Amino acid sequence: MAPLRVLATSARTLSLLVTPPGTRYHLPRPIGWSLEEVGGGPVAQGTLKTAALFLGGLEPDRAYRLRCDLGTLDLRTAPCAGMIDAAEFGADPARADNAPALQEAIAATPLGGTLRLGPGRFESRPIFLKSAMTLLLDGAELAAVAGREDWPILPARDAAGRPLGSWEGLPEPCFAALVTAQDAHDLTITGRGIIDGGGDRGDWWSWPKETRQGARRPRTLHLAYCDRASISGVTIRNSPSWTVHPYRCRDLTVAALRIENPPESPNTDGLNPESCEDVRIEGVAISVGDDCIAIKAGKRAPGQTDHLAPTRGLTIANCLMERGHGAVVLGSEMSGGIHDVTIRACDFDRTDRGIRLKTRRGRGGEISNLKVEDVVMRGVPTPLAVNAFYFCDPDGKDGWVQSRAPAPVDDTTPRIRDISLRRIEARGVEIAAAALLGLPEAPVTGIEISDFRVSFAEGAKAAAPLMTLGCPEMRHAAVWAEFAEITGALTPAPPQEEDLTPC
Repeated sequence: MAPLRVLATSARTLSLLVTPPGTRYHLPRPIGWSLEEVGGGPVAQGTLKTAALFLGGLEPDRAYRLRCDLGTLDLRTAPCAGMIDAAEFGADPARADNAPALQEAIAATPLGGTLRLGPGRFESRPIFLKSAMTLLLDGAELAAVAGREDWPILPARDAAGRPLGSWEGLPEPCFAALVTAQDAHDLTITGRGIIDGGGDRGDWWSWPKETRQGARRPRTLHLAYCDRASISGVTIRNSPSWTVHPYRCRDLTVAALRIENPPESPNTDGLNPESCEDVRIEGVAISVGDDCIAIKAGKRAPGQTDHLAPTRGLTIANCLMERGHGAVVLGSEMSGGIHDVTIRACDFDRTDRGIRLKTRRGRGGEISNLKVEDVVMRGVPTPLAVNAFYFCDPDGKDGWVQSRAPAPVDDTTPRIRDISLRRIEARGVEIAAAALLGLPEAPVTGIEISDFRVSFAEGAKAAAPLMTLGCPEMRHAAVWAEFAEITGALTPAPPQEEDLTPC
């Protein structure tokens, strides 16, 4: 793969990936760079320490050239049909709610145009974006108001019967996200700005599994049925629940992003692509209160299957996952199927688990063709966890779910197959390097381990690696498996002069 590559392009920003040999999220060494306009003069310069380089303050439809130690790369920004400044429509940091002004500005933005939100902190209730527009946060902080008064609610289904609001894989009414888009194509969200979901204000984090006013908690950014969308450059933080939730989207790029939620915030997953196809997540740093990236495909329920659709064709590369419950998680809502996922050149730092697959009887669906390559995990107690007895939902601990006796096989039987892990390094493992528990009626198959190097943490205490009944506690286990077929082996990691401090 080329060491210099464009990830996302807008009229005024560019996101690049710089990957000399040995790069994961951070570069092996800092690299100086400069940007010039072709036929003009210098534009910007700096020193890059991470793989993702975000460039802002550019002009539309202009040719630029990036120079660095790795060579040169010719770039061109996208054309723009016109820029609207939100301030012209009354957006003002002094306003208690900027949603009316922002919605008026969105309506006035021409197709192929840009809506600019300039420096300042703009409090707002949810706004709804449209097709063929760019939302440029040019030093702005878009922050949710504190409180649920007059907050719009998305219905479980739209007028055509399509799922719209959703909660843990089922159609349910939900408070709208601060930034919401439905049926929007060619949508761009970009800039050196902040989107603050307001989870630390109001009461959102005090009712994690409940409903209020007949609705579930909101996301911070929700894209539903959107094609050819991109999100780049911004920081998204303090989400009331899941942070970025793409649902039924195609051809989505997420680049050079930062997602931050407090460690104690409930169910604040970082990025949850659900029933999406062709998604690229590159150069993203995530530190949250739950799973960093959780890949979903809906949840089967009695009489409810029409909302299920697969997630297929995801790439996660050169990302940093910190402190969440899982670094990259597949499931547990996977009834529509999750297929063809590649995770490469990433750092996992102090997440409870590294790669985590979870499902249970009654879900149906299949997880297949997962490839994990060139990943380093530091301070991750269980680097690989595969669990087909996950005890989620009110009946999750019932006998029919948790029994280790073979059950009849039907369309509610979940399956897991074809998983490969290559060139993995896990340092400071406490519980088990790999723990796999399949169903006796549908064992996990096709697990391949190659060049998986492990070192164990001193002073570790025994604990269960999987959230299921009857799982033994263990300490410093290599591979623990039941109803799973595995080829390959673990090897000791070579000694290195590094500790388990953040990457």
